[in-house]
Amino acid sequence: MTTRAKLTFCAALATALAALSLMPLFNESIRLIPHGLLMIVATAGIGATLRVLPLPRMLVVPLQLLAVLYLLLLTFVQPSMAYGVLPGPKALDAVGALLNSGGNDIGQYAIPAPATDGLRLIVIGAVSLVAVAVDGLAVTFRRAAAAGLPLLALYSVGTGLAGSAGAAWLWFTTASIGYLVLLFTEGQDRLSRWGRVFTGAGRTSGGLSHSGQRVGVIALLAAMLLPAFLPNAGTGLIGGFGNGTGTGTGPGVGGERSLNLVVALTANLRSSDDTELLRYTTDPGAAEQMYLRVAALSDFNGEEWKIGDQNLENVPPGPLPSPEGLSSSIATGSVRTTVKISDKLSTTWLPMPYPAAWVEVGPTTNWRFDRGARTLSTVGSQKLNNLQYAVGSTSVQPTAAQLRAAGTAPTAITNRYLSLPPNLPPVVAATAAEVTRGKRTAYDQAVALQQYFTSGAFTYSTKVEPRTGPEAIAKFLQEKDGFCVHYAATMAAMARSLKIPARVAIGFTAGTGNDTNRIVRSSNFHAWPELYFQGIGWLRFEPTPNRGVVPDYTREQVAPAPSATAQQPTAAPTDSAAPAPSASSKCSAEQRKAGACEDESQVAEQKKTAPAWWQNWTVLVAVLGGLVVLALLATPMLWRARQRRRRLGAGRHGPGGGRSELSDAQVLAAWAELIDSAWDLGIPPDDARTPRHTVRRLTEQAELGPEAAAAAGRVALATERVMYARSTEAPTQLATDVRTARDGLRARVGRAGRIRAVLLPASAVRLRWTITDRVAAVRDRVTGTLGRVSAAVTGTVARPLRRLRRRKKDA
Repeated sequence: MTTRAKLTFCAALATALAALSLMPLFNESIRLIPHGLLMIVATAGIGATLRVLPLPRMLVVPLQLLAVLYLLLLTFVQPSMAYGVLPGPKALDAVGALLNSGGNDIGQYAIPAPATDGLRLIVIGAVSLVAVAVDGLAVTFRRAAAAGLPLLALYSVGTGLAGSAGAAWLWFTTASIGYLVLLFTEGQDRLSRWGRVFTGAGRTSGGLSHSGQRVGVIALLAAMLLPAFLPNAGTGLIGGFGNGTGTGTGPGVGGERSLNLVVALTANLRSSDDTELLRYTTDPGAAEQMYLRVAALSDFNGEEWKIGDQNLENVPPGPLPSPEGLSSSIATGSVRTTVKISDKLSTTWLPMPYPAAWVEVGPTTNWRFDRGARTLSTVGSQKLNNLQYAVGSTSVQPTAAQLRAAGTAPTAITNRYLSLPPNLPPVVAATAAEVTRGKRTAYDQAVALQQYFTSGAFTYSTKVEPRTGPEAIAKFLQEKDGFCVHYAATMAAMARSLKIPARVAIGFTAGTGNDTNRIVRSSNFHAWPELYFQGIGWLRFEPTPNRGVVPDYTREQVAPAPSATAQQPTAAPTDSAAPAPSASSKCSAEQRKAGACEDESQVAEQKKTAPAWWQNWTVLVAVLGGLVVLALLATPMLWRARQRRRRLGAGRHGPGGGRSELSDAQVLAAWAELIDSAWDLGIPPDDARTPRHTVRRLTEQAELGPEAAAAAGRVALATERVMYARSTEAPTQLATDVRTARDGLRARVGRAGRIRAVLLPASAVRLRWTITDRVAAVRDRVTGTLGRVSAAVTGTVARPLRRLRRRKKDA
């Protein structure tokens, strides 16, 4: 393989390894891998073909780009091309439609997103463009170092958007390895154009290349391992793009924050700066329970919770339509709230208390009302920065008896808000049934679910991946770590499994301030479940511990005998009771009101049943990976120590255990140890010199003292006698002489040089040479054996054929 072919291959490999960082962005990333690899290979092949042709170098990249764009058209919009192969206006229109669809999918889906056609075109197209840039810079223009810029851009997009959803350390490692391999190959190509490079050690594989490889590997390992031992230095290169603030909806141009549901909620909760987003003034006594609701996720499609079909209509004049399912028998109150959105919040939805009764927000022609979700959104992409508006909301105040007596929900509600994906793990419904044992009404079951999450067994953590799909819910129930998105999505799914209509609402908690004036910041982003009760409508529940306020109507837990109109249970009742609030004296009244009390018995049970660290496969993989890395790092040191013991023996006396005479092999081993010791300490060997001249060179460069110089001279004299005189007379203290000379060599270098000689000995390259030679020898033996077997088989088959031909000829 020529050096240019190696560069082409390594450029494609580096692009493919960097593109792996895009995998966490999609639910079914396996669908993208073959297509992406095909485009990368095609890009490399097109570039290699164009470079063979007699074309100016400046034309190679443009022609390569045109060919890659044609392949993208052929693979995405081939039915729209004339005769199936010629691009035309229809094909361009189809591409534009796919790009628009992909842009809409970016705004709608949270990470990980489904691999829709529009998103696939955007991602595969971006990877193809990066492949063209890397191939052009590294191979066409021979600027491999500059090729790191497009690779860094690809890695940054993948890990920045994925946040903690992706194993950032793995993507950093793969991308770095690809880039280092590309640099090493380019370095070898550069050296090869200068002719054959001798290292002075009997080998012709560039010494500069070995030094560069060591520096690159050390730098990569340091970037991976040092952050783990420097807790005050952050997570280093690995975590720089995976801290959750790079979702694409965090701080943007001008410091704005985009309201993009789960993605924006995650970004803002993980952000280090607590930005003010809005202020509001409300009636006395209403601020404590005030939640400003933005949107509702009603569809659970097997991949995530998302906004379902919206029936948008013009905002009616005067009051808004009555809340869904609310009857006149329920006690209600009226609350007026004035909201001022800051210039730091950019949103197309209007934050409002639920359920809103009227809105004063300016021209109603700029707004659309969704009756089902009861949300207000702008027309087009209008921003709401610095908007001020007034909202009238209804304060619903049902009693526990009214909630327990709620009837069956209408078909329009159950058809939409009870659907569950077929891939929902059985543990969700099983856990819901276990938690609600003995609860005969939907209300008591809902309260039991809320208590299950707030009882203390779960831990609030924003470091968990912000996924809401079935597998993420099952993982949340198992590991019991997550933030509001996980609590809300899981409780809504469990409620649906109990035949209670449920959805997930996203918005803001009450914020901070006094009884009437409040400030809402980015840390107040929140998600909570809403459950439907016929005659009352949609009610908020608060399963997230220590966040938000538990509603008043969920505090009473003692249920009377079920009435005839009560909703029938969906799971068979048992004798056990649901978790109850802790009665510990350590829990204050305020904590009980907020639902932050821990059930001591459940906490104790959780600790009792918590698996040991060695039972956690993630920890085991991390530990094993660390051990493998340490073993690789320690291999040169251990191999070098073994070589020293084998050459010099275990004691301080000569090789051979203090015998009166040394064999030729022992003398040569002592000489090899002296040469390698000098190599480890910075004086590479020179095979062109005799032993006597080699010792003179070591004495001059290391400025050896008289004792060390004399010891090295005795080793050189014994070596020359073996090499030239074939004499068996050799001093029996050669091992001591080697160690004395080595001590003199060590005295010339500082502490860093001595540590490097132990941990990363330069002479350990002989191990690689030995392995290479043995592999070559095995390959030669296998090739010879296969040749002899083939010849034997051919002869065995050929002899009968020759006899048959001879017989036919004789006949």
